Amino acid sequence: MSDYLSHYADAGLYTMQGRLGAPEQGRFQSFPRDGWLLEIERAADIGLRGIEWIYDLFGEGANPLETPEGRSELRALLAAHNVSVVSICADYFMDRPLLRCSSAQNQELLARLEWLLSICPEMGFNRVVLPFVDASKISTPAEQDQVVANLQQVLPAAEKVGVELHLETDLNPQDFRDLLARLPHPLIKVNYDAGNSASLGYRPADEFAAYGERVGSFHIKDRRLGATTVPLGQGDTDFASLRELLIKYHYRGDFVLQVARGEAGAEPQWLASMAELAADWLRGRALNETPAS
Repeated sequence: MSDYLSHYADAGLYTMQGRLGAPEQGRFQSFPRDGWLLEIERAADIGLRGIEWIYDLFGEGANPLETPEGRSELRALLAAHNVSVVSICADYFMDRPLLRCSSAQNQELLARLEWLLSICPEMGFNRVVLPFVDASKISTPAEQDQVVANLQQVLPAAEKVGVELHLETDLNPQDFRDLLARLPHPLIKVNYDAGNSASLGYRPADEFAAYGERVGSFHIKDRRLGATTVPLGQGDTDFASLRELLIKYHYRGDFVLQVARGEAGAEPQWLASMAELAADWLRGRALNETPAS
């Protein structure tokens, strides 16, 4: 079963958008208003398979997903560089959470999500990642109820276009399992963020025992317990256990680099080194040190 991971590594990994250029306006992660075209070229240059595209409030007005003309331009650029977009990271719903808002605002946000789903077939995207962390974290049972109700409302739109909704949360394994049990639809899956789980002190074995069969996508990241993102191999992420669990649960999804940033101005070289390290991990080699940048 490890063959899938090795073959995936050989074919190349994806990166979260924005990691192939300097942060814009000091933001650690956002849609690169000024650099998104160059990122497509750079992804190809360093041998990446593609990008997880960000749709957020910061990028509004500059994101090519917003217009038919922009989407056409994006498709042409991706084809020209043989780069693909694996999914949309809908950080818009961190900026404007589907929680703690008025009924009218909630319906407006759900309409926005349904629109985002509607453009996916045109672009060849089959996944939208919905973050429920940080500003959009689920904090109470009532908020869990609201998340369930919201997702049940948009599921018909997802079904219509065949697009999966991958949930990223900071819920503990049992609470996340309970939430998923209320949303048994096959289009609703888990986005597993390795670094965030390590920061929260969750054991991979507990997480996969709770919902391993629902994990549909994987963010490769390293963090220290209770702290921030660090270069791969320098944090508390239990990569050895994670690889064993991915094999045990027959994982067949994608891998997206969401790694710590390196030296400003050397982003492509740094990301290439992180991609090499992550690919070696998928092939079964220990991930315990960082290559020179």
